[in-house]
Amino acid sequence: MSTEPTQPIERTPRDRYAPDGKVIGIGAAAVVAVVAWAALGESSFDSASSTALRWVLSNFAWLFVIAADTFLVLCVVIAASRFGRIRLGADDSEPEFTNLAWIAMMFSAGMGIGLMFYGVGEPLTHFLSPPPASGIPAGTGAAARTAMEYSFFHWTLTPWAIYGIAGLALAYAGFRKGRGNRLSSAFVPLMGERRAGSWPGRAIDLLAVFATVFGTATSLGLGALQVAEGLNLTMGVENSTSTQLIVIVSLSAAFVLSAFSGLNKGVKWLSTINIVLAACLMLFVFLLGPTVYVLDTIPASVGGYLHQLLPMASRTGAFTDPDWLGVWTIFYWAWWLSWAPFVGTFIARISHGRTIREFLTGVLLVPSGATVVWFCVMGGTAIRLESTGAADLATTMKDGPEASLFAMLEALPIGTVTSVIAMILVMTYFVTSADSASLVMGSLTSGGSLHPPTWLVVTWGVLMAAVAAVLLVVGGLNSLQTATILVALPFVVVMLALCFALLKELREDPGAGPVRHHALHGLRDAVRTLVGEAMTEQAGDRHHPQGRAARARTDGEPPEGEA
Repeated sequence: MSTEPTQPIERTPRDRYAPDGKVIGIGAAAVVAVVAWAALGESSFDSASSTALRWVLSNFAWLFVIAADTFLVLCVVIAASRFGRIRLGADDSEPEFTNLAWIAMMFSAGMGIGLMFYGVGEPLTHFLSPPPASGIPAGTGAAARTAMEYSFFHWTLTPWAIYGIAGLALAYAGFRKGRGNRLSSAFVPLMGERRAGSWPGRAIDLLAVFATVFGTATSLGLGALQVAEGLNLTMGVENSTSTQLIVIVSLSAAFVLSAFSGLNKGVKWLSTINIVLAACLMLFVFLLGPTVYVLDTIPASVGGYLHQLLPMASRTGAFTDPDWLGVWTIFYWAWWLSWAPFVGTFIARISHGRTIREFLTGVLLVPSGATVVWFCVMGGTAIRLESTGAADLATTMKDGPEASLFAMLEALPIGTVTSVIAMILVMTYFVTSADSASLVMGSLTSGGSLHPPTWLVVTWGVLMAAVAAVLLVVGGLNSLQTATILVALPFVVVMLALCFALLKELREDPGAGPVRHHALHGLRDAVRTLVGEAMTEQAGDRHHPQGRAARARTDGEPPEGEA
């Protein structure tokens, strides 16, 4: 049995944890070294990263696919099992945040900028150029259905399952077991308390820091690309590298102000504003766009997605175009994995007092449901406008996915006003993402403190913005995607090990209650009965000694001579 206490040891005071100078120093030095290499040796950096990317996609695409499927299945199994009764905290704990605030912060941290960038761009891209494995002609109704199915596949259940596993392991270790809010604390069942608190644990935390830096830098870079494009379309400001850098610097300054206000003020209020603005923008497009078509799209797309989930989830480059898989599915799985320590740590931090079943149900279904509606309204409207000839969005797509949102809004009434609102929304998502990620990295490098020093949070935020700026200058979107996949490769192994550590502790938690007889046990007994009967038939006769032994084992009675 576990020697861990069954009740948590609350560790929330600020002075209980101190910044880990070694982890901070090594992590910051490594990030600065990458930034310096990319800035000073642009050609060598691009060559090395491209070669490494081809190697990863050729040899490890299967690993990303299997890992993503594993996380989704595990989330469903844990939520439906007796482990769902365990509370993330003491048995009498109550949730720290209201359901609305909890969902708003979780959604803003986990998807914000990405949904703005790809909400129109991805469905439209797959509609104009369907995935090679689908074999569907472009621009048809079947292409529209496939476009929505793949958008759901990349953005709903699977990514939130990745976040859910990371968040559950961290919340359980931090609030149920009383350890720090850092990734290494979840590995105590595998490596012990001493090793988790020394260099093996620090190495895990450093991997989490690297993944968070580059994964979030990708999102910040996407946000800068989209804001710059919006400024170009609405105000005539040239969309240049200089404009993108100015956007990053300006929004990073806003992030610093938000960081000083703390979690319960800055992030909480900005996240609520994000949800309200996004809902208003979506409602506007729904009412003034092809409303009936959108309503038809929701059930048809969801049904198609659920029907095609297994084929899509098991598809690798063996029988389809591996390049397409690398640009889309593998990039997404790597992106979500690189975000897992950030989003997982953040949703763990805001989920104190909830049961595991409530946590996983909320994490899996609520953001996924909202994402489905978002893609059907925004992406479905864009597809309808393009297919009916009401707008030439295919031409706009040549400028990149970041331009598609504004082109779609321009095709509707008061397009300039809604485009400005969309830009504001991207900006606020930028700030909340940077704020949340920096808070997580501050926690990872200060022994798991729930309240890391503000100077440390700001330092990580500035470094993260520098990574986004340099990668944009070096190679734009391609560099961002390459860095994300490369960093995620070692971290996928860490995440798989995390699953074993989590299951090991959950099985020993008395809060889960006793093991009950359920359908799976009945299935096991039925299989045993069938095996016993088959053995009896093979014996040839019930009176044959071997036949009697087989029948006795099935019926639970000892055979003759085995009293």
